[in-house]
Amino acid sequence: MAEAIDVKHIPTVTHWGAYSAEVQNGRVVKLHPFKADPDPSPIGDSIPGALTDPLRIAQPMVRQGWLKHGPRLNENARGAEPFVAVPWDEALDMVAGELKRVRDTHGNASIFAGSYGWASAGRFHHAQSQLKRFMNTIGGFAYSVNSYSIAAGEVLVNHVMGGLRAFWAWTPTWDIIAEHSELVVAFGGLSLKNAQVEGGGMGRHVAREGQLKCRDRGVQFVSISAVRDDTADFLNADWLTPRPGSDVALMFALAHTLIAENLHNEDFLHRYCVGWDKVRPYIMGENGHVPKTPEWAASLSGVSAETIRVLARRMAKHRTLVTISWSLQRSDHGEQTYWAAITLAAVLGQYGLPGGGIGFGYGAINGMGAGGSRIAPPTLPMGTNPIKAFIPVARISDMLEHPGQAFDYNGQNLTYPDVRLVYWCGGNPFHHHQDLGRLVRVWQRPETVIVHEPWWNPLARHADIVLPVTTPLERNDIAGTNLDSYALAMHQVIAPVGQARNDHDIFCALADRMNARDAFSEGRDEKAWLQHLYSIWRERAAAAGSTLPEFEAFWDTGSAEFPDRTLGQIFLARFRAEPEVYKLRTPSGKIEIYSDTIASYKYDDCPGHAVWFEPAEWLGAAKAKTYPLHLISNQPRTRLHSQYDNGSHSQASKVQGREPAWINPVDATVRGIKDGDVVRLFNDRGACLAGAVVTDGVMAGVVQLATGAWYSPADANVGHNYPTCVHGNPNVLTRDAGTSKLAQGSAAQTCLVQMEKFEGPLPPVTAFTPPRIMQK
Repeated sequence: MAEAIDVKHIPTVTHWGAYSAEVQNGRVVKLHPFKADPDPSPIGDSIPGALTDPLRIAQPMVRQGWLKHGPRLNENARGAEPFVAVPWDEALDMVAGELKRVRDTHGNASIFAGSYGWASAGRFHHAQSQLKRFMNTIGGFAYSVNSYSIAAGEVLVNHVMGGLRAFWAWTPTWDIIAEHSELVVAFGGLSLKNAQVEGGGMGRHVAREGQLKCRDRGVQFVSISAVRDDTADFLNADWLTPRPGSDVALMFALAHTLIAENLHNEDFLHRYCVGWDKVRPYIMGENGHVPKTPEWAASLSGVSAETIRVLARRMAKHRTLVTISWSLQRSDHGEQTYWAAITLAAVLGQYGLPGGGIGFGYGAINGMGAGGSRIAPPTLPMGTNPIKAFIPVARISDMLEHPGQAFDYNGQNLTYPDVRLVYWCGGNPFHHHQDLGRLVRVWQRPETVIVHEPWWNPLARHADIVLPVTTPLERNDIAGTNLDSYALAMHQVIAPVGQARNDHDIFCALADRMNARDAFSEGRDEKAWLQHLYSIWRERAAAAGSTLPEFEAFWDTGSAEFPDRTLGQIFLARFRAEPEVYKLRTPSGKIEIYSDTIASYKYDDCPGHAVWFEPAEWLGAAKAKTYPLHLISNQPRTRLHSQYDNGSHSQASKVQGREPAWINPVDATVRGIKDGDVVRLFNDRGACLAGAVVTDGVMAGVVQLATGAWYSPADANVGHNYPTCVHGNPNVLTRDAGTSKLAQGSAAQTCLVQMEKFEGPLPPVTAFTPPRIMQK
């Protein structure tokens, strides 16, 4: 007799959307899109199979050498040794013991718990929040600031316009652009693949329908990018392909044309900006400066001088929105891309006008250009960290390699902490960080590395103690973002797999061992915390004139919708109307195209106004000849960063089991490369294998290889000075250098490589095979 099938549909949320999980006899078989989502992401297809993937970590694990010898500096075995399974209580005792030992011997500043990463969409079971709350109950930790995504832009805009993150909520929406903009000039494009995601999840993906509305209303688009599909084909955009790294030169040349032809807004520059008297001479070539003419920019960018002049005239003739992607500032001197874009928009003088001015990060996440509640959802309170030691997030290898060394950041002279213990939850530095060969080497220095992970990803493989944690479908939570219109319930869909535990339960058990249980849990269990956090959300909604239902009604329904509070909002309109009243949060209250504050830092790599710096990788003709291709390591279309690279949707995109690398037919032909070949990309930092996709969708002289392929080294020797990733992780190739002393952000997009057809037997990709597990 056939077994009866018990089918349930249970609401859940991911960073790439809300879903209803179809469960048959306790097994997730499919995720169905949220009913209100007009453009659901297929990334959710990866989740059902990944839940019971053989890569799931079945129980607590300890690296064999650490278990045998204990904590040691410069271990040189992480990533190469087998693991030993241990009971939960033993593992928790080890973790608590290590935390106490390092705290008591070296101080809390020697514990690094910056733990960067996206983690899950849930507001309570957010791994980093849980970790940081716990660490603050036991004396604090060394931490990181800013993000790999937007560090240079964020620090710069805070000085120049008074706060980038505050602007995200009020940047022009797609509806405003469709109604009022005539021309959108998109530096870095408006990528729909990146707009699949939103930190905290979303009920509706709106970028596609918003862009279609713009097209239907007759808005014209210019996409300035090395990759064609950084802007959707249906927008019929003019595609300009400047040499990667030359955008600042192009922006200055556009500004030069506007000034030279008297198409700029002199009144705006004097009334709403500070520094025009310093910036104008730099652009026009006065006081000994090189004139930033279209001919000058053409020699750097490859975009013709006439094309630059024609575009400048179009921008002056039309209501124009200048947009700039997050990706452009992830480059050498990346701060200058945002400063130059802000300056260009100021020269046009359309800030505060409907459909004009500037927009940051369209296509980076779903919420850029979306309407929504603009009511911030609650987060788990993390308490106060008494430790002041921190690093810019992308300087982790510097911190591990050079403890005690001084460094500059945003006007401060700081010192790298001497880190003895690393605690990481909800992220994967072996995806985010650059120059993975260096990271693997310096990752050996700490005495102990503790990781919470569901799967044997590269981070787990490079840990000493690995605690298996639940996935979002194995716990209850709430989700949402102020850039969307929904509060969303995340019901537990299945029981925890294997011996996995929630991060919160793990930290409760550790807090017990460290006499901090009451401070950490406040006497609340999971349900009580969800009810408490939701009550905060209701209070915020009420204060904004919106209503959320009682918790039980919300939980039973699975979602609640807010009204759109962005309707009719024009970015910086009040500032334009009354600049003396509605001042920006800058020292002058105005747009600081010249910043006295930044100038006072006297940084040679970030002076007081936007300037052109030749990218570091361009310097030296010999290197450019040896490595003639610009590498664009952008965000993937089949996963969020490295999350679910083991899932079906990501795996289906591979070429002979490798990450796809796009190359122009001109570059492929001269190298004897055909579509589907396995190729080797290499430079002086490392090499990787990838699957060739020959396409005219990427400009000649450029190769595009998305980030997020799980690191799979050809050589298990962790001290190897020249790593090869046989799976296609581009961060074996990228530069580990700060954007400048101002922000010290990631500069991954400034990278030169060579490509050749791979010959010989293909090495196996081991990233999706669990490490060897030993019995104790």
